[in-house]
Amino acid sequence: MGKATVIPQNTFEGLQVETGVLLTSFDPSNPVISDDAIICATTGGITVTCKPNYSDYFEDVDNAPNNVMEGKRLDSWDCSIATTGLGTSPALIKLALGAADIDSQNTSKIIPRRDLEQTDFSSSIWWVGDRADGGLVACQLLNALSTDGFSLKTSKNGKGNVSLNIMGHVSINAQDIVPMVFYSIDPEDAETLSIKLNKSGIMIADGDTETLTAKTDAGASVTWESTDTTVATVVNGVVTAESKGVCVITAKASKNGELAIASCNVTVTAASEG
Repeated sequence: MGKATVIPQNTFEGLQVETGVLLTSFDPSNPVISDDAIICATTGGITVTCKPNYSDYFEDVDNAPNNVMEGKRLDSWDCSIATTGLGTSPALIKLALGAADIDSQNTSKIIPRRDLEQTDFSSSIWWVGDRADGGLVACQLLNALSTDGFSLKTSKNGKGNVSLNIMGHVSINAQDIVPMVFYSIDPEDAETLSIKLNKSGIMIADGDTETLTAKTDAGASVTWESTDTTVATVVNGVVTAESKGVCVITAKASKNGELAIASCNVTVTAASEG
């Protein structure tokens, strides 16, 4: 192996793996994917494109060399996300059509329109994928509109596929903003909120107490609850047995709108049963 034939040690840290997911919303500062934000299941992968269009002002100047950098001008960017979606939900069909409405009286009816409205442009469409090191890579497409219309392809003993080609658009109110933004999120920033209790189950006698401790992310607040306060109560992790029976103590951690829950099964015995 030659001296220059070397793979950088961090090559696989930022390597994107698998296909990722298409979303209607995503917060890179709190990278939690909500089921409600997933547009659809996809097949065949997802293609993200951000292609610049250049003009060469010197190309027809006599005696000027080709590709003079001082004469190069960036005219525009073509930004898009293309994939094949699975399913035929009204929301997916409307997205693919672009200029269309879901009937307010019959939500199973989707009606294409002759006129394009500003509300047809989605403020954002996101693609989010995993990195090999546990981080995330994300792409935000601004002022997004499906431009190739609706196309449903079916096959015998197969599943229907809906083609999606979603283009980003420049706003006349923000003409300098390119309609695509990229994020590469390190693993420590991609970790979701978690909470863990020191015990998953306890048995205590009526009148006794036991302390549970919760381990969670820095800055998260923790609240405690009992499913049956006649059996056991809890205050800041201190469980007090009230009467014979069973219940569940839950600890809920919250941070930046994210929620994580851990639980402990509690069995309270009569005092004489120790």
